[in-house]
Amino acid sequence: MHSGALELALVLLLAAVIAVPVFKKLGLGAVLGYLVAGVVLGPDGMGFVQDADRILGAAEIGVVMLLFVIGLELSPTRLKVMRRSVFGAGIAQVALSALVLGSLLLLDHFQWKAALIVGIALALSSTAVGLQLLSEHKGINSDYGRLGFAILLFQDLIAIPLLAAIPLLGGAKNETLQWGDVAVALGALAVVILCGRPVLRRLFNIIARTRSPEVFTAMALLVVLGTAWFMQEAGLSPSLGAFLAGVLLSDSEFRHELESQIEPFKGLLLGLFFIAVGMEIDLDRVVAEPALIAIGVAVLLVVKFGLLFGIGKVARLSTRHALLLGSVLWLGGEFAFVVFNEAQRANLLGDANHDRLVAIVGLSMAITPLLMIALLRVLGSEDAPKQDKRPADKVDNGGTEPKVMIAGMGRFGQVVARVLTAQKIPFIALESNPDTVSDLRRFGNKLYYGDPTRPEMLRAAGGEYVRVYVVTLDDPDANMRATRLIRRMYPDAVVLVRARNRQHAWRLMDMSAEPFREVFGTSLELSERVLTALGIPTDTARAHVERFREHDEKLLRDQYLVYDDEAAVIQTSRDARADLMHLFEADAESDGKASDASRAD
Repeated sequence: MHSGALELALVLLLAAVIAVPVFKKLGLGAVLGYLVAGVVLGPDGMGFVQDADRILGAAEIGVVMLLFVIGLELSPTRLKVMRRSVFGAGIAQVALSALVLGSLLLLDHFQWKAALIVGIALALSSTAVGLQLLSEHKGINSDYGRLGFAILLFQDLIAIPLLAAIPLLGGAKNETLQWGDVAVALGALAVVILCGRPVLRRLFNIIARTRSPEVFTAMALLVVLGTAWFMQEAGLSPSLGAFLAGVLLSDSEFRHELESQIEPFKGLLLGLFFIAVGMEIDLDRVVAEPALIAIGVAVLLVVKFGLLFGIGKVARLSTRHALLLGSVLWLGGEFAFVVFNEAQRANLLGDANHDRLVAIVGLSMAITPLLMIALLRVLGSEDAPKQDKRPADKVDNGGTEPKVMIAGMGRFGQVVARVLTAQKIPFIALESNPDTVSDLRRFGNKLYYGDPTRPEMLRAAGGEYVRVYVVTLDDPDANMRATRLIRRMYPDAVVLVRARNRQHAWRLMDMSAEPFREVFGTSLELSERVLTALGIPTDTARAHVERFREHDEKLLRDQYLVYDDEAAVIQTSRDARADLMHLFEADAESDGKASDASRAD
């Protein structure tokens, strides 16, 4: 069992599909379910897995993908706006937490070097757990969620010099940080930032033209993991590399398609990461020293909670949001495990203190979901204005989400887009032809590459808050699939669909969509021009055409009621043709009498 990769994968998947639904049913959240599953499967539980470090190393890819998706939601402009929160609140939180926790460690007879390293490590919070809790409790778009994300981003940045400082403080020969290492790291950052955007967009343009979904998925994974590996080889955080790649692609036409491709892998690997963290919790140490471990967890939570609450109030958060900020970020972080291992290797930490600290951080991560649920119950429901209908896992972008989505930007869709643009009505457009996307983007149109017949694509593009869907795909069957999907996912939305002909329109009406026959309006305009060319006055010609339009729309609805009966459809058409001729004869008589009266006058 221990050596078989297939058996191990089956056990991990089985634990996830059992634990997560049970814990969510109990209202305890998915994170706690994963952590408990890890404890049960780990070496101190049932012993299915003995080498938790190996699984944790592989599962950290989930954190990398999480940062990439977050980066996709943050354009460079948005990131620039956040700089005060990142460097202001971030520096304050890390510095104050490290100072207080490091001072307490000095009182506990730690050497100053160990106290400094461990204090900073304990100041860091879990990015994976924090963002997952914000997502589960719909807090990412709140004031405290945005500030919490900014603090987590700074913590990812400070983790790099922290690792570099450990060999220096440990006095390890030939392991000190050299100026060449700094140059390599800065050069890697410059390469990613300056060359990343044009190179990545060019690559995705080439891959998109293959019209092969599996190749696009492979390319998306290659970009995420490749950028993370590149930054890691340069001595920087792989998560930071993935985040930068996401930011560079955030304003590209492939943003939503990339998010829809990465999302399933991110969720599964994050779950595996939480399971691995649960396996890292040393239950033997907890049982051997329960009072000491409990005190350590309490001190860590209380110190960080108090400082985060104060930072929240300085940042002008409400008392409720400042409390929630503390409850999300007061835990330890997964990066602390890496720091403790490096500190132990550099002889800054003994084995006993290493095990105690790992247990303290692991338990803080395990109980944080429970404590946050308890705090939310104490605080009760929020009486402030209701949050808007943004997806829970999206970063706020200023409340300017478009309420219209155009699926298909061919000749039909482009006209609709131009009218909306002229009226300054924001919209989002999806097009599956990369050449069309590239051409229209050159003229300043805001559209994205993606297939609107896929549910994950609609979710990634923000379909949850779209009020009007305009489906104008060239392929009638694709129009049907997209309409059926939209109706199933968003039944309250208005769906306006391009129809090829009457039969196509009737099938769309079956799905409560409003059809627009693609040549009907143009044909009527041409008919009006024919009448005027024959000498009929313009007003009369326009009135005749309008009368015909009303009549034909009524006929379409009448035939819809019997369109599965061909004989009935034919008879309805004949009756309507006779009625229309009578109407025009009556109009002609009326026009003639009016003309005679005019001449008599």
